Amino acid sequence: MHHLSQEQINMLKTLLVDEKKDLENRISDNEHFGLGESMRDESGELSPIDNHPGDLATEMYEREKDIALLERSEIQLERIDAALDHMSEGTYGICVTCHNPIPYDRLLAMPSTMYCKEHCPQTIVSERRPIEEQFLAPPFGRTSLDEHESQNGFDGEDAWQIVEHWGTSNTPAMAEIPNPEGYDAMEMEAGDDLDGFVEPYESFVATDMFGKNVTVVRNRQYRKYIEDHEGDPLLEPDKHYD
Repeated sequence: MHHLSQEQINMLKTLLVDEKKDLENRISDNEHFGLGESMRDESGELSPIDNHPGDLATEMYEREKDIALLERSEIQLERIDAALDHMSEGTYGICVTCHNPIPYDRLLAMPSTMYCKEHCPQTIVSERRPIEEQFLAPPFGRTSLDEHESQNGFDGEDAWQIVEHWGTSNTPAMAEIPNPEGYDAMEMEAGDDLDGFVEPYESFVATDMFGKNVTVVRNRQYRKYIEDHEGDPLLEPDKHYD
């Protein structure tokens, strides 16, 4: 004998049908939560290139929210259809995992559920993301590739160092190194990174436009290179270029 009375089943069926109609109308009236139009159509501009980054971030956030709302509605519609199918088959209100009756109070709160409280599966985090994020992963501003020995390209840390060179709101108390000599020594890895080149010798070894006639400019970086015993001095008069 079923643990739900016919009156209770009719009540739950009414709740399911009403919720299904509400979701279908909501999706239809909002044109799938605005996803029928592109971000360009929503802004009314041919190109957003001259917009403030904050404006683009707002539009991206709204698009992500629309995707989440649509996906949630689609999943709920699938659950309602499955519950109605179980109801027509006479198996509604029975946990699909343990096959024990689901209390009426739980069904009244969640008519579309097919699980008892003990066996309700955990919510799965959606992996659906806006296509634009494929061009932003990983976020450039958050990449620091110094730990990779083969990395010698321009990364997010380098971008920050360039901006930081023009000044920040930091005080000496927030410097990476203790007791900095001045504000110039407060920059990220100040004095450690090479400005404009990767290896030290690139700053004092030069060629002509055809890659020939190698010459050495004995600048400050060259002298430091020799003092650190990283190379042998050339057999030619030492000329200093600061």
